[in-house]
Amino acid sequence: MTPAQMTPAQMIAPAHPTDAAPLLRREFALDPGHGAVRRAVLRTSALGVVESWVNGVPTSDELLAPGWTSYEWRVRVIEHDVTDAVTERTVIALRLGNGWYRGWLGFTGQRAVYGDERAGYAELQVQFADGHVQTVGTDVSWRASTGEVLADDLYNGETIDARLRDPGWQHPGFDDSGWDAVATVEVDPQRLVPRTSPAVRRLGERAVERVWTSPAGKTLVDFGQNLVGFVREKVSGVAGIEIVLRHAEVLEHGELGTRPLRRAEATDRFILSGGDDVFEPTLTFHGFRYAEVTGWPGDLDPSALTAVVVGTDIEPIGSFACSNPELDRLHENVVWGMKGNFLSVPTDCPQRDERLGWTGDLAVFAPTAAFLGDVESFLADWLVDVELERRATPEHSVPVVVPNVMKYLDTGFPEPGATAVWGDAAVWVPWALWQAYGNERTLREAYPLMTAHTRSVAAALAPDAVWDTGFQFGDWLDPDAPADDPGKSKAPAEVVATASAFRTATMVAEAAGILGESADAAEFGSLRDRIGEGFRARYVRDGRVESDSATAYALAIAFGLLDDADRRRAGDRLAELVRAAGHRISTGFAGTPFVCDALTTTGHLDDAYALLLQREAPSWLYAVTMGATTIWERWDSMLPDGSINPGEMTSFNHYAFGAVADWMHRTVGGLAPLEPGYRRILIAPQPGGGITWAETALQTPYGRTAVRWDLMDAGMRVEVTVPTGAEAVLRLPGRKEEVLGAGAHVRASSEGVMA
Repeated sequence: MTPAQMTPAQMIAPAHPTDAAPLLRREFALDPGHGAVRRAVLRTSALGVVESWVNGVPTSDELLAPGWTSYEWRVRVIEHDVTDAVTERTVIALRLGNGWYRGWLGFTGQRAVYGDERAGYAELQVQFADGHVQTVGTDVSWRASTGEVLADDLYNGETIDARLRDPGWQHPGFDDSGWDAVATVEVDPQRLVPRTSPAVRRLGERAVERVWTSPAGKTLVDFGQNLVGFVREKVSGVAGIEIVLRHAEVLEHGELGTRPLRRAEATDRFILSGGDDVFEPTLTFHGFRYAEVTGWPGDLDPSALTAVVVGTDIEPIGSFACSNPELDRLHENVVWGMKGNFLSVPTDCPQRDERLGWTGDLAVFAPTAAFLGDVESFLADWLVDVELERRATPEHSVPVVVPNVMKYLDTGFPEPGATAVWGDAAVWVPWALWQAYGNERTLREAYPLMTAHTRSVAAALAPDAVWDTGFQFGDWLDPDAPADDPGKSKAPAEVVATASAFRTATMVAEAAGILGESADAAEFGSLRDRIGEGFRARYVRDGRVESDSATAYALAIAFGLLDDADRRRAGDRLAELVRAAGHRISTGFAGTPFVCDALTTTGHLDDAYALLLQREAPSWLYAVTMGATTIWERWDSMLPDGSINPGEMTSFNHYAFGAVADWMHRTVGGLAPLEPGYRRILIAPQPGGGITWAETALQTPYGRTAVRWDLMDAGMRVEVTVPTGAEAVLRLPGRKEEVLGAGAHVRASSEGVMA
């Protein structure tokens, strides 16, 4: 499918738009005399979101199509086979929603930032037995009206009046003479591109676990899991009764905790028809565990409500389990956080008035994501928008959110130019995909973005190759930062930025070598060396890194910035700091993903485990002890007394701090790639922390690989599965390194095991 093939159809909108969701329809007859229909394909798109039917049959199970892209340059077109739905007289029917295009977007209270008009696109191609092709597309012959969806918004929710439902509009013979005309909306056909990312779909359901009355007399419902999606409602009652559902992630003082939502209303309204109604607000989504129900006729039957889980349909490929139930819950929280935030684009949070594609969150989480699910096409598609948005910034630097809606928002926050960690997503994400899947094409496609970002970093460096100018988020959300100043961290922003620049240059130099770009490999190798020298000269003295903070040591160690002697001293000092903090977290966005690795590789595995297993705030398991079912944005998003953190910015579903799962997979589980795509696999579990068994599995490009280890009286027993076409290197305490071929293997070690 190419843009040229899409030109017969045009984007159309009602001639007289209203707030209600538009309905668009076209009825036509099949061309006679060409025999049977061999195949019929419907292509749809929208400025906004679109739902489509052919003769009343939904064309797919997708939601919120065509999804969020950098609309200025890319609007996805989605293709469906509708052969079975086409008849002699056929109706194509569309419903349009505001979606990200025209709804409220961002945290400044603005809407319609991409355009004032939602519009729909459809093109049906019918192929007949004799080769004839009939094409019917959106044009001025279509008709427009509105139906039962009176209002729809991703932040505020959806209003559905079941009294206005009339499914006849989707079928032949319906009288649309009273409907409105349509007008074409000018869209460059080159903006219409085939969809390459997985669809958003219903991923599962959750039943109500509890219904009760709050101290204020409100009816509250608990679905037992913080999730992203909507509530399906089955209800009967007097026509005109309005039922209101408000959503929130947590309770506070026994009531719905809505303050963290800020401007987002997260409220659905359903007006009954007088018959048996089923409501599914499919033009919105909420981040929630709890709902407050108002207006229900009679007693609320818990079976009448079902939470529908919504997200990008990413195939799960990795798993982890161990003997510690709290670690298992932590890992499950990471999975749920990814599921909720990988919705069309990778977002920071799914519930409040934000839900933006913050690049820093993904930069640190990408290795974890690439293990848990097959995210290659999803993130490769997002990287296309990263490059498009980069080209459009004044300094040709990677924006901090993609799609870059910030350029339209009245934030008072100018485009910051090149940034560490956040901008580094342009390199760290494709490198994580390369390591996980070994697909050279994906690396090649991202390579121009990788090199452009790295050169923008090089241009920002001081003469001694230290990055000490420009805006930086730094070690965002250091737990010692004030609630109202999340960027105030113990690690200086320039230390974080320079260390990150070194890591970025290292990755790009390696990528250039892999792709045969020898001149670039020399350029970026030299840049890496200069940054390393600058970092050591400016910030390192006898193994002490400037600021003497856990993040500064973690980055210097994990990124390979120190010589052997300084690395050893830095590792010892990091361990001292971690112990001095009582094995509580003292790092933010930049340092947290790397602190356990830095401890482990410098001989302080016991401290890494103690950090992981700490239950008092700030720690990973503190949230678990507080009943969390996703990863929190702040270490203390909820305070020990059950009240919500007083800061304005508090989310209970942020995956960034869940990046520790990558260390859990590799170190606790013992499964890591030795070569990109797991052609060679490292099996090297390092038990500790009182954990007596762990098992990790992954569907690699070569097939399923798995590790299971158990501590026995005599030592450790390990079971390994190696897929055909790959080989594994087994490293166990007290045994020589061993290469394992395809198949199942059992080995034992009796030395060096810490229980």
